[in-house]
Amino acid sequence: QVRLVESGGGLVQAGGSLRLSCTASGRALSEHVVGWFRQAPGKEREFVIVTRWAGGGTNEAESVKGRFTISRDFVTKTLYLEMNDLKPEDTALYYCAARRSMVVSTSSSEYEYWGRGTQVTVSS
Repeated sequence: QVRLVESGGGLVQAGGSLRLSCTASGRALSEHVVGWFRQAPGKEREFVIVTRWAGGGTNEAESVKGRFTISRDFVTKTLYLEMNDLKPEDTALYYCAARRSMVVSTSSSEYEYWGRGTQVTVSS
């Protein structure tokens, strides 16, 4: 079992930056794919960026390329999402997720573990 807790969301102006954190506990993540998804009101949950916890296999959505970066701290078991040049269309509830597999997937249905989400609101 993996427990995920997100933090770091908030209100920011367009062009600003935020860093989201996701702290994991429970099972070791060495054989997991981890990542971030988001869901805006009235829309489907969509993938933002995913990667293997052990490294490699990073896949990011076209809409965030060059602006968002994923990283992790192995000691604290924390996953980060660095978001720069934020746009109003980035406004959403951001979820951290983990999948017990080494196969990177961008489909939310293939992730077993989810946090409760942290809200990001970008004002224009």
